[in-house]
Amino acid sequence: MLLYHVKSPTETFAELNSSKDGLSSELAQELLVKYGKNALAEEGKESLMQKVLRQLKDPMIIVLLVVAAIAGALGEVADSLIILLVVVLNSVLGVIQENKAEKAIEALQKLSSPFAKVLRDGAFVSVKSEDIVPGDVVSLEAGDFIPADIRIFESASLKIEEAALTGESVAVDKFIDTLSDANVSLGDRTNMAYMSTSVVYGRGLGVIVATGMDTEIGKIADTIANTEETVTPLQKKMGELSHTLTIAVIGICAVIFAIGIYSEGTGRENIVDTFLIAVSLAVGAIPEGLVVVVTIVLSIGMTRMAKENAIIRKLPAVETLGCAQVICSDKTGTLTQNNMTVVRDYTLAGSSELLDTAMALCSDASVSKIDNTIIGEPTEKGLVEKALKDGYNKNALEATQPRIGELPFDSSRKLMSTVHKTADGKILQFVKGAPDELLKLCISYQADGQAKPLSDEQRADIIKANKSMADDALRVIAAAWRQWDKEPDAADYQPEIMEKDLTFVGLMGMIDPVRPEVFGAIEKCASAGIRPIMITGDHKDTAVAIGKQIGIIKDVSEAITGAELDMISDADFAEGVQKYSVYARVQPKHKVRVVSAWQALGKVTAMTGDGVNDAPALKTADIGIGMGITGTDVSKSVSAMVLSDDNFSSIVSAVEEGRTIYANIRKAVQFLLSTNATEVAAIFAATLMDIRLLAPVQLLWINMVTDSLPAIAIGMEEGEKEVMNQPPRDSKESIFAHGVGFNIVYQSLIMGGLTLAAYLHGDDISHEIGTTMAFLTISAIQLFHAFNLRFNYCSLLNPNRPSNKYMYVAFVVGLAATLFVIYTPVVNDLFKCDPLQPRELAISIGLAFCIIPIIEVIKFIQRNFISKSC
Repeated sequence: MLLYHVKSPTETFAELNSSKDGLSSELAQELLVKYGKNALAEEGKESLMQKVLRQLKDPMIIVLLVVAAIAGALGEVADSLIILLVVVLNSVLGVIQENKAEKAIEALQKLSSPFAKVLRDGAFVSVKSEDIVPGDVVSLEAGDFIPADIRIFESASLKIEEAALTGESVAVDKFIDTLSDANVSLGDRTNMAYMSTSVVYGRGLGVIVATGMDTEIGKIADTIANTEETVTPLQKKMGELSHTLTIAVIGICAVIFAIGIYSEGTGRENIVDTFLIAVSLAVGAIPEGLVVVVTIVLSIGMTRMAKENAIIRKLPAVETLGCAQVICSDKTGTLTQNNMTVVRDYTLAGSSELLDTAMALCSDASVSKIDNTIIGEPTEKGLVEKALKDGYNKNALEATQPRIGELPFDSSRKLMSTVHKTADGKILQFVKGAPDELLKLCISYQADGQAKPLSDEQRADIIKANKSMADDALRVIAAAWRQWDKEPDAADYQPEIMEKDLTFVGLMGMIDPVRPEVFGAIEKCASAGIRPIMITGDHKDTAVAIGKQIGIIKDVSEAITGAELDMISDADFAEGVQKYSVYARVQPKHKVRVVSAWQALGKVTAMTGDGVNDAPALKTADIGIGMGITGTDVSKSVSAMVLSDDNFSSIVSAVEEGRTIYANIRKAVQFLLSTNATEVAAIFAATLMDIRLLAPVQLLWINMVTDSLPAIAIGMEEGEKEVMNQPPRDSKESIFAHGVGFNIVYQSLIMGGLTLAAYLHGDDISHEIGTTMAFLTISAIQLFHAFNLRFNYCSLLNPNRPSNKYMYVAFVVGLAATLFVIYTPVVNDLFKCDPLQPRELAISIGLAFCIIPIIEVIKFIQRNFISKSC
């Protein structure tokens, strides 16, 4: 790579065949083909064969393969072939499930891919970072991620945090001067910006000099191994559960094998048969697909959330959302429409023209020369729009008073300053920002075209006007100005030098209407036991007015400012945090305190953020939520979830989906464990009764058919209406809480008993008919039982419950496949089944169906006598 830090901007542009006007779209496309995507090389994906082989490495699959080999060696060729077939089918199913989850996650990652603002065809456009090329001119603003390696050629107080590259967290000042030392370290290359670092202050322009693996971060990536994907806490819990169940079931099967040998003797045929039953039962009873099903349900949930404008970037967030207890939300754009409109202004004496001029020029919003549409941040758009309506087009103002310098807005000082040079050579500075901060810096006011001393009485009038606007829920912006004797030097551009001895111009009051859907979302929070918290940089009076309007507070005592919060110790705040639902005039550091205080109370807390300085709070929160529209790249990158519409109601919808997903996972777990426990219970009881209830291949078939499809169908359930009428669940609670463990035990015993009843009826005809009836009953009973688990305690007959077409598909496919095995010649021989007569077929299906009315009766008792809510 060429050392661009020792090249001037002119030399750099010449080297890249580019210019300050950027590239054309056609040339950019050609360069994209030449250089490739601007992305770091990813770890090679597994091939189809590698995925299949990994499936076969599962310990239980290895056991099955060993069993198949032993069965073949002992002359049980049919059993051996069917076991191998089941192994292959299970492996294929596992690969298909993995691919579906993988594709769903990949699709969502594309939705949240970062963008860069580049100059193409003479205009700045938003382009995916992966599509930028060397020679592209890029705009850099506070909050942006640096998308590639860049030579800076324009800087306005630009500062970049380069910890990702250098390990140094202190932001680096950036300039455009050419460096002379070719060997200077990366951290001292002050005219360069590097991929994966971030802008924390100011703005600038630069030209891309390297992309992808040619960047400095790409060189580092080339020398380190890719990290493995993390497993969610729920998946870990499921994995541990499967491991425990594996040991327990293998122990039970060992007992079954020992009892079989003891009761039937050590003859070769009995040993083989008993061995095959015990091992196949072990494999059939273990819910080896549990973790896969959980992954699929989570990925389905991610897709659903994306449709509701909530893009999940980190899989654990799906699970965590379901137990959120506190949602800390920004006001502007999240609770409100982010469409600021000036509805009132105030001046001390006839300076409206200057007020419009100051507000328009001291902003980064721009007016389109084509259709006069305004582009920019909502507040600044509103100010420029107000000036335009009054006859002052910003383009015309800038033509006569071009900007020659600036101090960008900073959240700590809450001010912005721009310096302009008029046609007659005057140097004017305009300042806008928070009234209380700006008024401290004013010594005079504008009246009748001149500056007059500002008295205490006039200060009181300004404060009164500010409060009057704030009481009406208006956001108030103040403007001031200052004339310089000469053009400020570069060293003068410091707040303590520039922002003093100002002349007050006036106030503008703006309103950002509450989103209509927020009212319903707040009501949902109340019924769901979720505490909504509003955090804003606005004046306390404005914040209180909005808080009352949306119903999260009743009076001003429930609101607190950042300054008031600074006067409270962490210990006292931890005790009193529950008193406050509105935080006004806060800085990013206060968000961290709010989150930490709620977490200290054991509350699962979500926090929204859109700025660079919000990153610590987003990281601290249990669920960091970035803003997709107004959010910076930095805030999005540290968030677990990104809102594509910046809407509070989307957060509540995501929480509802998170609760639904967890409920579905719990139902799927209950289904898998109860049906697998049925096999164990039935075989164990039959062995004690000296009955060979089911052949090994029948058990394997049951496991393959009844485990995956119904469990996934359960995961596709829509949320029950009551899901947001219950308090948040405890994130530490067991998967067996709320009666799930008891339900698994009694349901498996009932299903096992019905299976034995089917065998005993058929055994009066022949042993083969008995085993076939047991095979059909246990297969069908599990398919019927899946319907029971659609609702925890509600009746299936409730007409208000949503339908689930996937459940019917799983039932029809599962039952049809089982009947195919029983009635198809050759196939039924392999599975040791005899075709059933209509009477026996009806009895088997009838016994299986009995699980529905039996569970319905038990649910009725639980609802009416044990206070189980529907």
